[in-house]
Amino acid sequence: MEILEVKYALDTFYFLVMGALVMWMAAGFTMLEAGLVRAKNTAEILTKNVGLYSIACIMYMLCGYGIMYGDGDGIIPGISMLTASDNATAAVLAGGDDAPYYSNLSDFFFQVVFVATAMSIVSGAVAERMKLWAFFTFAVVLTGFIYPIQGYWKWGGGFLDANGFLDFAGSGVVHMCGGAAALAGVLLLGARKGKYGDKGEVRAIPGSNLPLSALGTLILWLGWFGFNGGSELVISNVEEANAVSLVIVNTNMAAAGGLVVALLVARMWFGKADLTMALNGALAGLVAITAEPLTPTPLVATMIGGIGGLIVVPSIVMLDRIFKIDDPVGAISVHGVVGIWGLLAVCLTNPDSSLAAQLMGIATIFLWVFITSFIVWFVLKMVMGIRVSEAEEYEGVDIGECGLEAYPEFVKAE
Repeated sequence: MEILEVKYALDTFYFLVMGALVMWMAAGFTMLEAGLVRAKNTAEILTKNVGLYSIACIMYMLCGYGIMYGDGDGIIPGISMLTASDNATAAVLAGGDDAPYYSNLSDFFFQVVFVATAMSIVSGAVAERMKLWAFFTFAVVLTGFIYPIQGYWKWGGGFLDANGFLDFAGSGVVHMCGGAAALAGVLLLGARKGKYGDKGEVRAIPGSNLPLSALGTLILWLGWFGFNGGSELVISNVEEANAVSLVIVNTNMAAAGGLVVALLVARMWFGKADLTMALNGALAGLVAITAEPLTPTPLVATMIGGIGGLIVVPSIVMLDRIFKIDDPVGAISVHGVVGIWGLLAVCLTNPDSSLAAQLMGIATIFLWVFITSFIVWFVLKMVMGIRVSEAEEYEGVDIGECGLEAYPEFVKAE
């Protein structure tokens, strides 16, 4: 077998395995969110997560991948459907800069699990009061059009990439995108019934299963090694193998830094070791390092993740207590607010970065996703409604939306 064939096979296999790890993040989001909602809303959040993953796969196949990586003029992308065609052996053996490194279909598989991750961010923020089919309808639009267009601007060779905006694995393209879409939905949806009192008091609504949430966080932590490690794209030479190793080490260290700092902040602020803040601290560290996990040293990566943990605790508290934005899982803070920090942190270690380019990318992605998402959510609200009735919310959306309960022996209306 030719050495080029071996390299092609190795890089393709690496890409597929990394994509499978990212797909496993769907289980992480599902378990995290299932643990942070009340028992009467668990079956519906499970349905949302398995449903959105399937919708994302279909929409990205039909048009999303073609938009994101098709032809375009830098601003307006083209559109096409995925086909079964792939690289010919002769093209691989030709060598040179234009020779493919890995299967085109392995690239599709790796990219499709990213768009599903962005949509998973939305599901937790709108939990416990959104209509299931309105959510699924929005998922069609986000995964098929909104996400791929801003993805094209950076990863498809669009104007953000041309102007020097850097985002290695998606602190902006994936995580801030999901946070912006979630924010638009929450603003139109409103808070859960009973979350805020008439006099402005904030009432805690504890989740039903913190062991599930802890398990979900650890699954996400594991999946993130594929998320960031796979974004190096190839592994078949010494330099790239070392790069993938550094990316995975930095990803792990940033998560550890985020968790420890968030736990310390919660201990100093609340007087207790708050598990939910610790879990969100780990996720914040992961989001923060995703924009640039290759150029920092492990110590600096730990610090970047730690600052993510430092940011996420006050962000969750401020959105809840000051702005009255009801986000049951803290997704807007973890992925949106900390996603912005991750994009800015690129300037600390990557000599090719510029603050102006990073700010341009942040503004472009946020405004595009927030405005288009707000319009879609608003149209859905007018046409089919996006919020369940007060009676359904009281009884639990499991019964109203799914007709069954996740914990039938224990659930009672709250």
